Amino acid sequence: MSERKIVVLSAGLGVPSSSRMLADQLAKSAAKRLALTEERAVIETFELREYAVDIANNMVTGYAGPKLAAMIEAVTSADALIAVTPVFSASYSGLFKSFFDVIDKDSLAGKPILVGATGGTARHSLALDYAIRPLFSYLRARTTQTVVFAAPEDWGSGEGTGSSIERRSDRAAAELVALIQGSSAPETGRGGVESLSFEEILANVGH
Repeated sequence: MSERKIVVLSAGLGVPSSSRMLADQLAKSAAKRLALTEERAVIETFELREYAVDIANNMVTGYAGPKLAAMIEAVTSADALIAVTPVFSASYSGLFKSFFDVIDKDSLAGKPILVGATGGTARHSLALDYAIRPLFSYLRARTTQTVVFAAPEDWGSGEGTGSSIERRSDRAAAELVALIQGSSAPETGRGGVESLSFEEILANVGH
């Protein structure tokens, strides 16, 4: 069975964090999808908060210390990337953006990437299409058509909550595997942000 290396980046600030929870779910779904094609996923996960000082030093000195350099090498040499950020002020976190500022702008060209985000309400999901996806377009990465957003209610104990996250993650993971293997994206319906319905988002306005 051949192997595919997938690097997972979580920009969550807490321990535990909802961003890490979503990152782990996306990685699990990607591994499951790869296994269906008789390939094994080798998952390596990095918490960006553990590299915050190194990233800041790199930005002011232009030098990546050994720890950060090793992570950058892992990211740029991976077959695919899963990147998850919390949403602050309608955009990605500063830590998330700072990491991608210190890597070579051409190093992610053509790399398959599955993007996820977390936020306090479903309205924050707009950041995926208006801020986060454009970042990876600039870096010329191949982003999955479907991106995944998770709000606090997605981690609750209500009926169908867990299955909803799994369903959305599986859809995005199927597209990531198709990009990794160089095949056409599977027919999964309309692409875009996998989150709440438009009606559900409207219901949250003003709350």
